[in-house]
Amino acid sequence: MGLSFFQVSQFVREQPTRVFIAGAREVTGDEELPPLITNGRFAEYLFDGDPTRTRLLELEFNPPEDTEVDLLPGGEITEVQAIEWVRQGVFEVVVIFPPDFANQLEEYRQQLRELREGGEQDEGAADLMVRVPGPSIYHNSANETSQIAYLRISQVLQRWTEMIGQSNLQFSGVPETAADPVDVANVDVADSDHKDAAIWSKIFPFMVLLWAMTGAFYPAVDLCAGEKERGTLETLLSSPASRVEIVWGKLLTITLFSMATAVLNLISVALTGLFLLRQLNTFAMPPALTPLWLLLVLIPVSALFSALCLALAAMARSTKEGQYYLMPLMMVTMPLVILPMAPGVELSLGNSLIPITGVMLLLRALLEGNYVVALPYVAPVVLVTIGCCLLAIRWAVDQFNSENVLFRESERLDLGLWLKHLVRDRGDTPSVAEALFCCILILMIRVFMGLALAQPHDFRGFIVLAAVTQLVVIATPVLLMTTMLTRKPLRTLLLDRRPPVWSFVAVVVLAVAIHPVVTALRNLVMYLYPLSEEVAAQLNDLGGMMGGPMTAQRLMLLLLVMAIVPAICEELAFRGFVLSGLRHMGHKWQAIVVSAFFFGVTHAIFQQSIVACFLGVLLGFIAVQTGSLIPCVLYHGLHNSLALLSSQALAETASDPAWRFLVSQTEDGGLTYHWSVVTLGAVASAAILAWMSSKPHPMSSEETLQDAWLRRRRVIARWELSFLALL
Repeated sequence: MGLSFFQVSQFVREQPTRVFIAGAREVTGDEELPPLITNGRFAEYLFDGDPTRTRLLELEFNPPEDTEVDLLPGGEITEVQAIEWVRQGVFEVVVIFPPDFANQLEEYRQQLRELREGGEQDEGAADLMVRVPGPSIYHNSANETSQIAYLRISQVLQRWTEMIGQSNLQFSGVPETAADPVDVANVDVADSDHKDAAIWSKIFPFMVLLWAMTGAFYPAVDLCAGEKERGTLETLLSSPASRVEIVWGKLLTITLFSMATAVLNLISVALTGLFLLRQLNTFAMPPALTPLWLLLVLIPVSALFSALCLALAAMARSTKEGQYYLMPLMMVTMPLVILPMAPGVELSLGNSLIPITGVMLLLRALLEGNYVVALPYVAPVVLVTIGCCLLAIRWAVDQFNSENVLFRESERLDLGLWLKHLVRDRGDTPSVAEALFCCILILMIRVFMGLALAQPHDFRGFIVLAAVTQLVVIATPVLLMTTMLTRKPLRTLLLDRRPPVWSFVAVVVLAVAIHPVVTALRNLVMYLYPLSEEVAAQLNDLGGMMGGPMTAQRLMLLLLVMAIVPAICEELAFRGFVLSGLRHMGHKWQAIVVSAFFFGVTHAIFQQSIVACFLGVLLGFIAVQTGSLIPCVLYHGLHNSLALLSSQALAETASDPAWRFLVSQTEDGGLTYHWSVVTLGAVASAAILAWMSSKPHPMSSEETLQDAWLRRRRVIARWELSFLALL
């Protein structure tokens, strides 16, 4: 790496650029003007104390001999000729001084002299003075070299015009400080060590996470797909070791490789940087505790990436196919790695709960020496990272427990045959891939519809846009895919059976009981992740559209497009088609969480997406336990209606002291329930959900098989414990 840096550094040095100056005699013959050109170059004093930079602008005053030039009667080039030279790359920049520039500047000075001599009698003459037309700079912004030359020469000419202004002030008898009477003191309180630590804190976290991910990926591919190609995976699976033990063994191996890759790269950078920094003398060495913090963070990060890579590599049928999975992994993780590098992103409680991002922000604070700032967020970052590691390990174990994943047959993709197969050999319900494709299709349509449709400006436009979004973006693709890709549409949409009577009462009581909890959750999310000014302004505009007298007609329209239509369309999509397909994974909770995730992502605002994910899990649980979509539609409609009606009704009673035991206003004007109401609602909701979970529910064939396997594992574990107790 160090050798490559030295080899490449010779190509990144600043190179000189060619500049053609037309009308140079206008600025070289007047001794009263500050010198602009001396000895064929720009004057050294114009480069702010760095005269060596004069070589970066090579000036030409005569047209090239091998080109035909169209000249004006005065011998100067035309504007067309200047444009042609710049476009063809003959010169990077062409500067043309206007004819009689020196004479016009002298006339300007004469006006200043007359104004000074006239005194108070010519007070209005200053407003009649005409500015002197300056030089024209022709450059090509599409050419990087021309743009660099333009920036250089703009600074030179700006400095020169400032010198002309100072000389004019002296000529008029006005002190130079009159144009700049205030001195602003720039006091930097950071010492050199903290400055260097701030730079290293942005470099090291990015490098460590990138090396940990790449160091884990290729060993994972070899330990999974490589063993499939070598034929040793079957032998390993038939050994007395359980699948969990096999996964843990492979995970530890991959983690060691990941950590070793990151550590060796850090050592290489340290050795190269030690020599390089001594040569440059521009940066100090990183803080002494940097290796300690990097190693502490590297352990959980390597474990997380190792588990993710192991689960992905288990799906690969060959090492060649396994290498293709690196790009999806990077597309998911790189935004989380790059986010902490954005300006203004600081360590906070909300940011510490974001996987990978919280680790990078905490590591940056530790490297900068801000231990007091970092200490309160150590616990949430550690808990989130450990939780993500456990989930990734659980996913890897599930992958190794599925022989359909481990021993997939290789196949050639023929798009035509594949489309025929989808329609001809469709199942009763969609597959997992079809469910995921439906989610991606909805997201794509939503993005393009958002770009194509204009924003509404009144209440009617908002109503139309909301209805069109639900019907076109969500309902239409779901109904088409259900008709074309499934044999039993009613079963796919959970409309083939009558819901139990108790489900209607349960969801109505649950919607009312959990409403204060959801309101508290929404306020918590807004506290952790405040709305940006742009989003807040858009929401205020939206509130203005829905403002005005709340007549019965307006209220019914709002309930229709914000409660009833979304309840039907979104439940058909995410608890109908998507959840039915995802349940073929064999784990109902995995299917519920994945469908809830996509349900949340379809909401445009990030804060709203978090709350929607929570509601998606709740709705998925209701769909699984009742086996019908109708209770989900009922709950969804009641939830949205309560949110809309409560904001209208409680806004008038929140300021009344008699209602403070129930509801109060937040600092931003929102509403929040009293903690006792939230607690009571949480207890009642938990009791209802526990009672619903005790009810038998229909399972897919994959879930039945998985449930039987789990029961078998419990029986074996019970027999093993009994045998050990006898010994």
